[in-house]
Amino acid sequence: MKFILAKKLNMSSVFDEKGKIIPVTILEAGPVKITQIKNKDKDSYEAVQLGFGTKKRITKPLLGHLKDNGKLRWLREFRIKDSKDLENYKVGDEIKVDVFKEGELVNISGISRGKGFQGVVKRHGFHGTHTTHGNKDQLRTSGSIGATTPQRVIKGKKMAGRTGGERVSLRKVKIIKIDPDKNLIYLKGAVPGKRGTLIEIFN
Repeated sequence: MKFILAKKLNMSSVFDEKGKIIPVTILEAGPVKITQIKNKDKDSYEAVQLGFGTKKRITKPLLGHLKDNGKLRWLREFRIKDSKDLENYKVGDEIKVDVFKEGELVNISGISRGKGFQGVVKRHGFHGTHTTHGNKDQLRTSGSIGATTPQRVIKGKKMAGRTGGERVSLRKVKIIKIDPDKNLIYLKGAVPGKRGTLIEIFN
């Protein structure tokens, strides 16, 4: 299992060997440090905790947890399926972007861009009401939200509310290019989140 943390920079495009243009998202991937190894005996599960980025101020408990690894901004865990793989990792080791190869398929996960409070047309794709005579100020409303029985709004009803800002995962995203000198990784297509969003990359 391979994994790394990355920061979304911006989108661009590159040309393949046939001259076809490919949209890519450029991410600054690592280097990350292993800050903790979790095992079944002590933590009841097996995982590797990674730290990425720098921060000016962190709390004293976190500073004690990180010890000599510096003031890291983000900490994330990756669960290990095979116990034998846990022996390959040690606290303080550094993981760089060159653990992945060009053309490899990876899974990514991140927080999508927040869009604030939105109506049902934008949030759920409602088509709205008819724009006929006698209909005023109701073009983008949801309509009825309940029935005679039960006398309440049923749980899970699609209504207006806060949109975005949710965890989004994508599978089998292709790595187009890797730049080990600048710690950059080029992923095909769009990646969830705005610029500066933390992205987890693993396979």
